[in-house]
Amino acid sequence: MPELPEVETVVRLIRPRLVGRSITAASVAWKRSIGSQSVASFARAVVGERFESVERRAKYIVMSLGGRGALVGHLRMTGRMHVEAADWDPGKFARVRLDLDDGNAFHFIDVRKFARLEFVRDPAPRLADLGPEPLGPEFTADWLAQQLRGCRGALKPLLLDQSFLAGLGNIYVDEALFRARLHPLTNSRRVSAEQAAALRREIRAVLGEAIEREGSSFDTFYRTPEGNPGSFQHQFRVYGRTGEPCRDCGTPIARSVVGQRGTHTCPSCQPRPRRTRRAAR
Repeated sequence: MPELPEVETVVRLIRPRLVGRSITAASVAWKRSIGSQSVASFARAVVGERFESVERRAKYIVMSLGGRGALVGHLRMTGRMHVEAADWDPGKFARVRLDLDDGNAFHFIDVRKFARLEFVRDPAPRLADLGPEPLGPEFTADWLAQQLRGCRGALKPLLLDQSFLAGLGNIYVDEALFRARLHPLTNSRRVSAEQAAALRREIRAVLGEAIEREGSSFDTFYRTPEGNPGSFQHQFRVYGRTGEPCRDCGTPIARSVVGQRGTHTCPSCQPRPRRTRRAAR
């Protein structure tokens, strides 16, 4: 599933092609892509509207259509967004098409049919349960240390909880925990202020580097709106490197399951907490 860097890359690439453009026609090839709204109602809501902004909130893409509402997109596992010339062929997995007043068209493509592009009058309720942005000003070392002291359980599942911190996924949590030298099973209450500051720093660093490289493409599904793969996968320190030597100490990278998620660590750089050995399978 695309995580924060991949979604941010999509937003940055489609924003200049959409903002200021008006929708002249709408067609839907897979009704579930637009949620519970009927195709006719969806078309009536968006046709004639003008894209005023394209922003990211967590893993959501929010495209404001002026005062009438917004399109809220979630790429899920295989969703993609393209803005191309009107005669561009999006292939057989095209789900939604919006024709634009400059002769181009916005295409919502999804292989596995899990992604969504829904029109809402107000996106705020949809986003209300999300935690702060890890790249935002509210995500400070003091905030993180305080929140961790007030929570129970292992560190990794907490970081994956979108109501705690928005946008992080399996890849970047593993990478940030390695850089901060914290094991995923570390009890959140036992993270010191110094460790919280290091974790916050590494989360932001990993996300920033991944955005610069337009995300990670470790399978055939994620491509940028320009059709290119991201390249951050070449910088992975632990994720997906089971059995390969740690880039820092040479110890083979280990794989375990934490919170039902495949997890990658260096046993030497990230010692497992003794009292939580039974928490992993």
